[in-house]
Amino acid sequence: MTTLEIQVTNDKALRLLEDLEALQLLRIVKHKKKKTPKLSEQLAGALPSEVAEEMQKYITKCRNEWN
Repeated sequence: MTTLEIQVTNDKALRLLEDLEALQLLRIVKHKKKKTPKLSEQLAGALPSEVAEEMQKYITKCRNEWN
């Protein structure tokens, strides 16, 4: 058995696939979409706290220079 992932772009195509399933020629398996974590959650803790604090100080200093 071969498993394929198909993106259905038309309701008629979906009906055709459902008909093929009724004939037991294929089986439709619906997948739940995986919730992707926010980028901030993915990168949390990626930098050591000392480095992050130094970067924050530098950013604050640069912003103050604009004023």
